[in-house]
Amino acid sequence: MKVNCIIVDDEPAACDLLEKYVRDVPALNLVKVCSNALEATEVLMENEVQLIFLDINMPRLSGMKFYRSLTSPPSVIFTTAYPEYALEGFEVDAVDYLLKPFSFERFYQAVLRVLERLKPEQLKPVDDSILLRSDKKLHRVKISEIYCIEGLGDYLKIHLSDNYLVVHDTIKNILEALPDSFLRVHKSWVVSVGHIKYLEGNIAKAGKFEIPVGMKYKDDFLLALRKSGSK
Repeated sequence: MKVNCIIVDDEPAACDLLEKYVRDVPALNLVKVCSNALEATEVLMENEVQLIFLDINMPRLSGMKFYRSLTSPPSVIFTTAYPEYALEGFEVDAVDYLLKPFSFERFYQAVLRVLERLKPEQLKPVDDSILLRSDKKLHRVKISEIYCIEGLGDYLKIHLSDNYLVVHDTIKNILEALPDSFLRVHKSWVVSVGHIKYLEGNIAKAGKFEIPVGMKYKDDFLLALRKSGSK
C-alpha cells in the first residue's frame, strides 16, 4: 500500500507545484487536490488518507482550525508563506513545516519523516514490489528479486540477485511487511523459501548465498520447505 495523501491549498500555483512533487515520490498516492478546508473535509469522510499537505492561511476556515477540528487527524505537513505560524504548527504535532517557496529536496525530507512515523506502512508491498529506503533514496524492489536479508545491528542488508541495499530497519519490521514465503532462519538472517536450492547440515543455499540456519528455527524452516515443495 502507498501513503494516501491530499493537498489543501487555495493557491493554484502552490497546488500545481505540490502535485508535481507528490507524483515524483513513488511511496505517495495523491487522492485529491482541494482548494479549501470544506472540500477537504468531504474527501476525508470518503477516503482513507494518511497524510495532508495543508496550507495554513486560507479563507473562511484556516488550515490550523480545520486540522484542530478533526477527531482522528492524519499526519500533516503544513505549507505556508508565513514563518510566524511555525510554532503553532508544531503544537498540533505536525510532522513538518514547509516555508514557501520550498525545494523538492526539502519536501522530500518532510515526506521521509512521515514514512518513518508510519512504519511498517513504509514497507508494505505495492503490488509485487516493496519500497525500501537506502542511501537517501526510496527504491522500489521486486519481492521476487530478494534472496535473503542479513541483520547488521540497526541495519539490514537486503541481498538481491546481483547487488544489495542497506536499510535502517529491523528484521521484525520487514518480516511484517513481506509475504509468508520469507522466513527467519537465524537471529540475523531471513530467507526467501522460494529461492532455496538445498539444505546441507545447517547451511541453506539460496542462489549464490549460503545462509546459516539456527537450531531453534530449523523445524519451522523444514516445514516451510516441505510445504513449498508440495505446491
